[in-house]
Amino acid sequence: MPDIQLGAHTVKSHGIQIARTHMHDWLILLLLVVIEVVLNVIEPFHRFVGKDMLTDLSYPLQDNTVPIWAVPIIAILLPMAIILVYYFIRRNVYDMHHAILGLLFSVLITGVITDAIKDAVGRPRPDFFWRCFPDGKGVFHPVTSDVMCTGVKSVIKEGHKSFPSGHTSCKAEVPIWSFAGLGFLALYLSGKVRVFDRRGHVAKLCIVFLPLLVAALVAVSRVDDYWHHWQDVFAGALIGLTVASFCYLQFFPPPYDVDGWGPHAYFQMLAESRNGAESSNNINCFNVQQSELESVYIDSQHGTGTSRVNTRDTRPMLEGA
Repeated sequence: MPDIQLGAHTVKSHGIQIARTHMHDWLILLLLVVIEVVLNVIEPFHRFVGKDMLTDLSYPLQDNTVPIWAVPIIAILLPMAIILVYYFIRRNVYDMHHAILGLLFSVLITGVITDAIKDAVGRPRPDFFWRCFPDGKGVFHPVTSDVMCTGVKSVIKEGHKSFPSGHTSCKAEVPIWSFAGLGFLALYLSGKVRVFDRRGHVAKLCIVFLPLLVAALVAVSRVDDYWHHWQDVFAGALIGLTVASFCYLQFFPPPYDVDGWGPHAYFQMLAESRNGAESSNNINCFNVQQSELESVYIDSQHGTGTSRVNTRDTRPMLEGA
C-alpha cells in the first residue's frame, strides 16, 4: 500500500489541477442534465388503457409522503456533506473531487436511464383513473374503449410515468434517485470504515446499511402513496444500485480491496511521485559517480604527466654523472 500523505493534497494546492484534468467529465455531466430536461419535456407513450383495466388503476390520488424537495436533500446533499466532512478530516482533495463526481454521475446517469424507460414504456400509475377523470366519471372511446381523459394535461402526463420508479432509482421532474445517491454513499462508507477488513465488526455493517435502509423506506413510500406498483419500485432500485456500483468503481477500488479507502487517482499520483523521486535520486547518484570518476581520471593523468617530466629532467643528469 502506498505511503499516506495526510494534509498534502488540498483544494488550494491541487484543486485546480484536478478540475482541469477532469474538465471533460464535468462537461459530460452538463450534457446529461440537458438530456434529462429533454426527457422530462417530451410526451411519454400513452399506453392503451381499457375500461376493464381500470380496476387496478383506481387507487386514490394523494400527496407524496416523501416530498419532492426532500429527495435531493436525502440523495445528494447528505452524501455530499459526509464527503466534505471526510475531506476536512483527511485533507485529500482527490477523494473529495472523485467522490462528488462519482455521486453526480450516479444520479444523472440513473435519471437519464429511468426517464428514458418511463417515456418509452408509458405504464399508468395505480392512481391513473383519478388523474384521467378527476370528477370520477369515466369517458371512453366508442370503438376501442380506450380512455378519453378529461383531467389536467400535466397530471395526466405524469400518470403515464409509473415504470420504473424515479424516487426509488423522485418524481420525473427531479432527476434525483434515492438508491443511486444513497447506494453510492453506502459504497463510499464501506471503503472508508473498511467494512471488509475481516475483523468481524458488525457495527461497520450497520453504518453501511443505514443509507440503504433510508433508500428502501423512500421506495416503500412510493407504493404506499399509490404512485407506483411494486414492480416499478423493484426495477428502480435495481437500476439505481447497478449504476451506483459502476460509477463508484470507476473512481475507487472495491471496498474489500486493501486500498479501498482512497480513489484510484490518489494512488496513481503517489506512485508517480515515488517513481519521479527514485529517478531523480538515480540521476543524482549517477552524476556523483561520474564526477568522482572524472576526478580520479584527472588526478591519474596529472600524476602520470609529472612522472614523465621528472623522468625527462633527471635522465640526462644521471647520464651526465
